[in-house]
Amino acid sequence: MVHGSERSMTWVGETEWTERPGEYRAWEQTVRVGAGDAYWVAARLALLRWGVKTRSGFTVEPDAPVAVGVRPVIIARPLGLAIHEPVEVVEVVDTERRVGFAYRTLPGHPVSGEEAFILTRDGDGVHLTIRSLTRPGDRLGWRLAFPALLVAQRLTRRRYLRALLPDRL
Repeated sequence: MVHGSERSMTWVGETEWTERPGEYRAWEQTVRVGAGDAYWVAARLALLRWGVKTRSGFTVEPDAPVAVGVRPVIIARPLGLAIHEPVEVVEVVDTERRVGFAYRTLPGHPVSGEEAFILTRDGDGVHLTIRSLTRPGDRLGWRLAFPALLVAQRLTRRRYLRALLPDRL
């Protein structure tokens, strides 16, 4: 079942992401994260409770399940600072072999764009796909910091790809 009034820019419900808006930096990576029915159930629940974000060092407020229209604030804490990242969930997919969601950034977020976190089953294997569209945020300070934010984003993506490994669930 797909929830959302429109398809996200990162195409959560689709296996192939063929249309990428040209004004954004697009990135996608898929890794095998586990196998089996028990793992699928645990990973699915973790994903829909913001597990990729929280297991990567972020706080999500309020602490509530992913749902279309929800507007949480994701908090990053680099070097003891608290950076608030307002977002809105725009699409949720929850089927027997695919579960995931996408959120768009809101004004005040350091960058403008969308991220998607998608789990899929392929036989017994479970794969995590991360999709991202990024461009500079709307505030001058964040625009000036954009090159540093891209470096931080690359480091964060590595944590995302490990967040749902079996030893972390």
